[in-house]
Amino acid sequence: MKKKQTITEKEALIKAQNMCASQEKCKSEIRKKLFDWKLPQKDHDQIIDQLVKDQFIDEIRYARFFAKDKLTYNKWGKIKIAYTLKQKDIPEDYIQTALDEIEETDYNEILKNELLKKLKSIKDTDEYTIKSKLMRFAASRGFESGKIFDMVSKIIENS
Repeated sequence: MKKKQTITEKEALIKAQNMCASQEKCKSEIRKKLFDWKLPQKDHDQIIDQLVKDQFIDEIRYARFFAKDKLTYNKWGKIKIAYTLKQKDIPEDYIQTALDEIEETDYNEILKNELLKKLKSIKDTDEYTIKSKLMRFAASRGFESGKIFDMVSKIIENS
């Protein structure tokens, strides 16, 4: 059985450039890949610095893309988006910028539509139980409690 050889710094840079060119990546994701490729630790910062310099990695661009993508396709709220970006070591001000760019009307519409979908699947008839299930559901998606409460109240009022 062959021992897997380690990758050279130049090969790792080219591989990382290709990854970043095909899909938006952040520093922590690339750092993890470099680690997985068993590249010597001393080369990690140098490669990441080169990727940033050549604009393959741009963390503000990444944060914006990530926030828009998770809201649109995964129907995540701002809390869950922010939490996940923090886990990826994205700077707080970049996270805030990305969240600020989310259109409030689109955001509210997504929350409303997700709650209405969930409401259809709830078999209970007790209003308190229905409200609590809707609120827990939306909170698990990362929406803010004030927004959830207002939207749930509107939905129950109109149903």
